[in-house]
Amino acid sequence: MKIIDDIIEAHLFRIRHGRIEFLLLKRAANEVYPLVWQPVTGRMNEGETAYEAALREIAEETMLIPEEFWVVPTVNSFYNPQKDTVSLIPVFAGRVGQDREITISEEHEEFGWFTFEEAIPLLAWPGQRKSAEIIDQYFNHEKYYFELVKLI
Repeated sequence: MKIIDDIIEAHLFRIRHGRIEFLLLKRAANEVYPLVWQPVTGRMNEGETAYEAALREIAEETMLIPEEFWVVPTVNSFYNPQKDTVSLIPVFAGRVGQDREITISEEHEEFGWFTFEEAIPLLAWPGQRKSAEIIDQYFNHEKYYFELVKLI
């Protein structure tokens, strides 16, 4: 088995009426995992850091630039039985302005802003649900015992 570390996950959110709303993207029907709702995901390019890849993927998939950007203190994983590989996936969170316009890429066919309670049942992977829970807890309820690492 080989460990792969070239995938990123980035949860974008806005604050509206004092609450977080998560941006979820619905994968296009012709993509791998068709019609699945997800945060921004993608692969790192050669020579890119994980956070640079996350910012690039955010721009490519949504045409947004986060106003603030953090490392989420979790790493998701995914096993591919066809390739016998495990992917380790760093997670990021980005806050965008409340009224920012979104243009999605061809990889997706729909997007929406969802409260935590609305987003959780839409996310297919447990790691993505856990990441959203950490972000929701941190920004809506408590600061845990530390500050998130802020990159922007």
